[in-house]
Amino acid sequence: MRFTRKSVVLVAIGALVTGCGTASNATPSATPNTRSAAYQQAYTIGLDAYTYGLPLLTTNATFLTMTSVNVSSGAFGPVNQFNSVRAPNSPTSTAVVAPGATSLSSIAWLDLSSQAQVLHVPKVVGHDFVLALLDPYTENLVNFSNASDTVPGDYVIAGPSQAGITIPTGTHLVNVDYNRIWVIGSTQLKSPGDVAAVNAIQDQYSITPLNSYGRTYTPPAPATPVTTVSQQAIPTGLAFFDTLGQLLALFPPPSADAGELSKLASVGIGPGRTPSQDKNLSQDTRQGLIDAVAAGPAQIQQQTKALYSEGFAMHNGYLLGGFGTYGTNYTERAVISQIGLGAFVPHQAIYAMAWSDKTSKVLSGSTAYVMHLTTPPPSIEGWSLTVYSLKGTLVPNSLGRYSFTDSSTLTYNADGSIDIYLQADAPSDAGQVANWIPTPAGQGFEVTWRLFAPQPSAIDGIVSGSGWQPPAITVS
Repeated sequence: MRFTRKSVVLVAIGALVTGCGTASNATPSATPNTRSAAYQQAYTIGLDAYTYGLPLLTTNATFLTMTSVNVSSGAFGPVNQFNSVRAPNSPTSTAVVAPGATSLSSIAWLDLSSQAQVLHVPKVVGHDFVLALLDPYTENLVNFSNASDTVPGDYVIAGPSQAGITIPTGTHLVNVDYNRIWVIGSTQLKSPGDVAAVNAIQDQYSITPLNSYGRTYTPPAPATPVTTVSQQAIPTGLAFFDTLGQLLALFPPPSADAGELSKLASVGIGPGRTPSQDKNLSQDTRQGLIDAVAAGPAQIQQQTKALYSEGFAMHNGYLLGGFGTYGTNYTERAVISQIGLGAFVPHQAIYAMAWSDKTSKVLSGSTAYVMHLTTPPPSIEGWSLTVYSLKGTLVPNSLGRYSFTDSSTLTYNADGSIDIYLQADAPSDAGQVANWIPTPAGQGFEVTWRLFAPQPSAIDGIVSGSGWQPPAITVS
């Protein structure tokens, strides 16, 4: 089973930054400054509402798509159970943008509306792992992992209606503010021959309804299997804001958002509100909102470019961060929901992504590049470097080589540094082949570094630009 990338994430990573992808071509019905004051107000606030609401709608579309089947298959399957990817990702892996090449995913969507669910965290030795709990707004709430010094055991995940519940002896209580929680699990894959060991770890992750805890539990088999994925797209037009209103009512926003919500309410947007049915809104107000949604993807593209440019010099030409918590930074939250939905917090992983070389020229498979790594990334659980197409897929190549990790067999220079080569064809120097990752011939591509469990003392310097930085991408 498979669903297309556009069904869950509006635009591919490279498209956002380079402008060569799938952003909406819709044009507002009139230039905003030529319309009435009501139109201008709705258009301006509507754009803010688009940025504010996009992560919520993206996560909801992801949930509806992934759980649209009732038989577990890879990352897809029923709520309240783990659905795991059992084999390494390949160029045909299109379930998510930029799939990891050095880990296997385990996904669970928790529905806590009727009762709490018990998450079992096994003792994991010899592999990095994380089970991250995200809320509907993409905030990273809790991380069970070696990096977090998690005590193996059973954790009762209790929603807002289960406050004050009694939990079984020996379990641990985790209170969350929402009835829907996304558990994103990632288990380190050290080599292709490591799959069986990782699968054995994945088999130990489990979800059990609280009323079934303490006895053998197997998720019920469906009476009628559904194996065809129902793709869920982000609504357009006024339906975007209608859906946002439904989700804001279902998942009440934090108190810190009160000011933003007050602004949105002035044009009919808010919890439980449906602008398409609101007779108090003028036609100009409605048209302003419709045009704001049409212009929303282009706005996100510009916001992504701005975020990339903001740290370009500081981070050697990369968009770098450990994201996962956003507070009221709605712009960053929206951008990351499109280029790295479900990103972990810095002490779990730091990401560095580049779509251009050190001189700001867009990366191309027609050009040969080199990265000079003087010192390895300061991480406890290792690192990876992966090349993706602008559609967020691994790049097909005869070597089946998509990434390097800290355990890769690489050729070192005399001083201990490493030169990594990025080009479509094999280097003419046979000694460089071991350090070569193939790029897509004649096409743009993306480079992504992942630092797993960065050393705590190094995190602030990496993020601020004063510490270790990924090597610049230069023309060789």
